[in-house]
Amino acid sequence: MRTQTNSVSNPVNDTVVLRKAEVRRQAINLRIRNLSLQWSVFIVLMGTWQILSSNKIIDPFFFSSPFDIVKHIWTWVVDGTTAGPLYVQFLVTFEETILSFILGGIAGIIFGYLLGVNELLSVILGPYIKMINAIPRVVLVPIFILWFGLGMSSKVASGLVLTFFIVFFNAFQGVREVDRNLVNNARLLGATKRQLARHVIIPSALTWILSSLHTSFGFALIGAVVGEFVGATEGLGYLIAQAQGAFDTIGVFAGMVILSITALVADWGVSKLEKRFIAWRHIRQ
Repeated sequence: MRTQTNSVSNPVNDTVVLRKAEVRRQAINLRIRNLSLQWSVFIVLMGTWQILSSNKIIDPFFFSSPFDIVKHIWTWVVDGTTAGPLYVQFLVTFEETILSFILGGIAGIIFGYLLGVNELLSVILGPYIKMINAIPRVVLVPIFILWFGLGMSSKVASGLVLTFFIVFFNAFQGVREVDRNLVNNARLLGATKRQLARHVIIPSALTWILSSLHTSFGFALIGAVVGEFVGATEGLGYLIAQAQGAFDTIGVFAGMVILSITALVADWGVSKLEKRFIAWRHIRQ
């Protein structure tokens, strides 16, 4: 009798298992479809570009071609660049970008939180932040080079000012969007300011903050490259500036491709970080 009871399956459990399997299958199919479409668009664009360039429909001197760009990157990898090994130039720019991203992100979160929870501080500093945000960042790059020299510090400062405001405004808005009823209930239950920040405000604003990281890394990379473009002795921006000065279109495109791939990989890493810290949020792939 016991054997018969154990052998009978539970319809509810079977339904749940089947539902989970169906959801997993749909997610895999959706990912395959998206990747297929992305690669199809890439192949069509690159193929069209290569055909137009090979048949001289567009001038290869000005537009280059995908084959020549890949060949140029491979030459950099094997033989090195005029400034040294390619990996050294990449690491210089990447280090500048990471420092800009981390420092600008931390500063943006801190100031965004402080002004978000303190109305008086927001009223006092708000106009000044808006004024500074209105200044074109490219204008600040030569000033940073004058202040900090041609080294890494000026590039980090350039990327930091770009990253800071993106994270700041998202953190500020995220703190302001926290449910007031939730905050008031936590206070009624005796939560201290630290507990309120840790368990209510920051988790609620985390979605806004992490969403800003997708954009802010790209801007940190832009800041580092622009700083190298204006004045540097190494880095990917320096290679692009050299190629531009020599009318080497292939070299300019090669540097841009490396930067684009770096930004794409970084965005993938931020997406993994976002899913790790906001496990409860449904993110469509």
